[in-house]
Amino acid sequence: MTDSPLDEDQEVAGLGARLREQRVSSRLTLEVAAARVGLSPAYLSRLETGRRQPSLPVLLGLARAYGTSVAELLGEQPGEPDPVIRGGRIEPGRAGGWGYRRAGAQNRAMQALRVHVPPSTQDAVVRVHPGEEWLYVTKGRMKLTLGDRVHFLDEGDSAHFDSMTPHVIAADSAAGLDLIFVHTLLQSPGGDLCLGDAPRL
Repeated sequence: MTDSPLDEDQEVAGLGARLREQRVSSRLTLEVAAARVGLSPAYLSRLETGRRQPSLPVLLGLARAYGTSVAELLGEQPGEPDPVIRGGRIEPGRAGGWGYRRAGAQNRAMQALRVHVPPSTQDAVVRVHPGEEWLYVTKGRMKLTLGDRVHFLDEGDSAHFDSMTPHVIAADSAAGLDLIFVHTLLQSPGGDLCLGDAPRL
């Protein structure tokens, strides 16, 4: 698939530049940062130039590697915590198709996102990291791999698991998958642990 520039919608506008700024402020080279998250330097470079959109696992891994939050990477402005988060349409990016919208307050022990996963997954890396995850399918069908077991979740189904269990999230429906994702923000000094091959471009 040929890389395409991202749509400049409110969820992902400037994401690449923020990824680069966070890496530079963390004093990490492209090679070191990529290795911490299990990516190739070329792939991370394309994320930073906006030619690719990160999947949810990659975005979480980068946030942990840089000691920040997904909300900050997505450009959410800090301020007084607002207990009400208004809904809105998730605009999938053209490169990869993953789309995100905040669904919880910032700077909390848990992070909540509304996520759109495209029908063909961009990131097949198996993720292992500290914390817990809770997923709730709002539209479509999910293929969730936990360890050596594969689960299929339909609309209204949910899953709650220890993130140290190797896991992969993928869509198993023609139009992709919409879900609510809640994760406990436990920092891992070494970044994500990855099994299998990282995306190579």
